[in-house]
Amino acid sequence: MDLGGAIRRAATVLSASGIGSPRADAELLAAHVLGVPRGRLALVADLTAAQRDRLDALVARRAARVPLQHLTGRAPFRHVELAVGPGVFVPRPETELLVSWGLAEVGGDNPVIVDLCSGSGAIAVAVADECPHATVHAVERDPAALVWLRRNAAGRPRINVVEGDATDPAVLSTLDGTVDLVLCNPPYVPTTTTVAREVAEHDPPDAVFAGPDGLDVIRPLVARVAALLKPSAGRFAVEHDEAQARSVPELLRRDGRYGDVADHLDLAGRPRFATARRLADCTS
Repeated sequence: MDLGGAIRRAATVLSASGIGSPRADAELLAAHVLGVPRGRLALVADLTAAQRDRLDALVARRAARVPLQHLTGRAPFRHVELAVGPGVFVPRPETELLVSWGLAEVGGDNPVIVDLCSGSGAIAVAVADECPHATVHAVERDPAALVWLRRNAAGRPRINVVEGDATDPAVLSTLDGTVDLVLCNPPYVPTTTTVAREVAEHDPPDAVFAGPDGLDVIRPLVARVAALLKPSAGRFAVEHDEAQARSVPELLRRDGRYGDVADHLDLAGRPRFATARRLADCTS
């Protein structure tokens, strides 16, 4: 079967089901079936009958709102590609900006970096890839997500996977006061928020929702991160819901141990993450 016709047909099915990027999804699924990069589809003329059937099956699942990344088993994030699937939050492009900020801020020859609420390890793996002299500690408590985190961190000896609650003062307590950078994409969506079917039906709820105002995890993290960071030098960046553009920076200011508090927009111009610097400890 003609590949171009198969992709057009797939895009029509996906568009009718309400997928926001039907052509792109159709091409990515076709590339997955063929085992080639999307950019090389133009070099392929036809599909075999077996490839056509496999593509049709994948398109039907995507039309039923199974995440594209679950169908391909991969999620691109900055310069790396992560293994993802059921049981772990699929990393979003918006979080790449948080990583960019962190990498621009971190200094020193061998920085200590912590990724809290690591999930698939997207932040940890991207940081280790782009800052190879860093020691990265990736903290995750969910057993299902830990499977994916360990898989993505495998072969990267400078990533230390830690099983534990990111808000627990005992977790990484031996690092208190020594960390150069903490990055975090925690659950932050208010429980009353209506989310896309891909999120509602496939992302782990504990990785998405965090109480009525979405701050049940961020609140305790503010204090925990202040303890981890190196006084007068450590940096912190935390992703948040667009409705939390004031509340999250206010939590940081109210703690009293942070300065240079700022909020940042994502590529769509929406408030997306807050940043701060750990102040020096007061001395009597």
